[in-house]
Amino acid sequence: MDKKNRTMIVVFLFCVIADMLAEGQALDVCATCHANATCEDKSDGSGKVCNCKYGFVGNGRTYCQDKDECQIGSSKICGQHTTCHNTYGSYYCTCLAGYRPSNNMAFFIPNDGTHCQDTDECSITGICGDGGQCRNLEGSFDCSCQLGYQVQNGTEPFHPHHGKASCKVVDCGQPTSVEDTVLLSVTGTTYNSVAIFACDEGFVWRSGNHSSVCGADGLWRGPSMICEAKCGPVPFLSNSEVVWHNRSIVIHRCVDGYHSWRGSNVSVCGSSGLWQKATLRCIAKCGPVPFLSNSEVVWHNRSIVIHRCVDGYHSWRGSNVSVCGSSGLWQKATLRCIEIKPPISDLFVINEKCLHWTAEKYEEDTEVYKVTYTGSRDYQRSFGDKRKRFLSSKADQLELCLNLLPVTNYSISVTAVTARFTATITTNTSLAVPPAPVVYYREFETPVPTLRLHRSPNTLDPISLYQVFVIPVEGIMIFDCSSPVSSDTSSQIKSSSEYITAQIDVRHVETEINFTVGDGLYHGGFFNAPLENGRNYYIILRAVSQWKTDLKSSCVLWAKVRGTSYVLRVSSLFAAASVGLVALVILGRYSFIWYGRQQNTVHYPPR
Repeated sequence: MDKKNRTMIVVFLFCVIADMLAEGQALDVCATCHANATCEDKSDGSGKVCNCKYGFVGNGRTYCQDKDECQIGSSKICGQHTTCHNTYGSYYCTCLAGYRPSNNMAFFIPNDGTHCQDTDECSITGICGDGGQCRNLEGSFDCSCQLGYQVQNGTEPFHPHHGKASCKVVDCGQPTSVEDTVLLSVTGTTYNSVAIFACDEGFVWRSGNHSSVCGADGLWRGPSMICEAKCGPVPFLSNSEVVWHNRSIVIHRCVDGYHSWRGSNVSVCGSSGLWQKATLRCIAKCGPVPFLSNSEVVWHNRSIVIHRCVDGYHSWRGSNVSVCGSSGLWQKATLRCIEIKPPISDLFVINEKCLHWTAEKYEEDTEVYKVTYTGSRDYQRSFGDKRKRFLSSKADQLELCLNLLPVTNYSISVTAVTARFTATITTNTSLAVPPAPVVYYREFETPVPTLRLHRSPNTLDPISLYQVFVIPVEGIMIFDCSSPVSSDTSSQIKSSSEYITAQIDVRHVETEINFTVGDGLYHGGFFNAPLENGRNYYIILRAVSQWKTDLKSSCVLWAKVRGTSYVLRVSSLFAAASVGLVALVILGRYSFIWYGRQQNTVHYPPR
């Protein structure tokens, strides 16, 4: 019957049933229940209802299909260590390997509290085999060997069902006798078997145990007995060894590095019970004791020599032992003796800044150096500079840079603290270029401008004097700041070129000074001539440091003075600017000044 016809029959039956209900005819519900369902009274008493049996799910009438209880997981429905098995309309549980049901049934449903518990495999006699001992584990077991047995074809612990491991009885084999002994009896070759020994004929027992026991590792322990010939221990000859001996005869020979020198090499046990000792004499064959430079021999015999450094020298690496080799040649000591020098030498100063010296010590040692330096000045009695530095180093060439002040006499001492040695050196620092003066640059339109100078109150200021230069503005000008400094007023220049208008001793300068250019007075022997109206001037301030014949200087542009005819001069200046700039160049400690069309600009490069 095809699907269309089945559908028509269902519709027809539905209509018939509906008509029957409409006509008040009673329907037998129980007759419609599925084969895997039961017909039961409804809880409210209103009639019957079809319910699927336990283990089935469905509407109770048209279908009731099997319920797979195991799909939620074995541990949830059967408990731990289980496997769930679904059946038609039900299920059952089994235990995993190594576990058994608590009700001792092969299959169970845990509705009565049945669960899987560990199986004690060790209760099975001989499960680990001969010589094996069992250890029960959760869900399993393992085996190890009893004392007197050893594992074969594997390692402990082992599982007898996995691999080929098993326990085998320990067998030490036949016992072997020690020198000068014989075996009297043995109880066997397995664990704890005992062998008894005795001294061989012609020998007597001196000490030790005469028995030997088979151990659990398969090895014999003992005997520890010592048997000696009746004449006692084998006689000893210096620098020789025993080649062969029995109860009464010993043959000697010289050891490597020595050769036979007269005498017999045979010792004989006499009838009196005493050794007739060999007369062999062995001497070294390496020849005279080796010589090491700057060393002496402390001790030696025929084959070994011990050296040490002589006074005034100390050891520097290498072995101090020479050995006579088997080839008849000395294996010479590698000791190196070097002359003992002061811990500090070659002390000198580099570039008036850095201290350099050479350290004499063992290369791996660390030395601590204390450097103390004190400075004084002949021209400044109140001056004092005393400082201290520390340096820790393994190097043998050392350098330490110090901040030494200029024009100062220094005494420097370096102490090697561990060696307790001090070296001293003196040095004089030269005159440094003075710092550029701190001025307040201004531009004036008055012929007698007053300028300001600020000086640091630092007592270490090396400046000796200040000089004020007047330079008429004439196109591009060059001023050499390093030109000779003259205190001779007769050499004063008064022309269209530059000239000194004042010289001021630094001792007469406080922290700040105001100086008027062109006041018509003498300053330091130089005439401060009035400036001419209608001319433009540059005013340059030069700081000079002088010590004996040495001289250093630095310059700075202090001011510009414009004349009363400034408007006309500026017009011509701007006209010239189209061709080239009017500029002042100061050489040495130099500055540049130039003029643009809109404003005046002063530029000082970094110093």
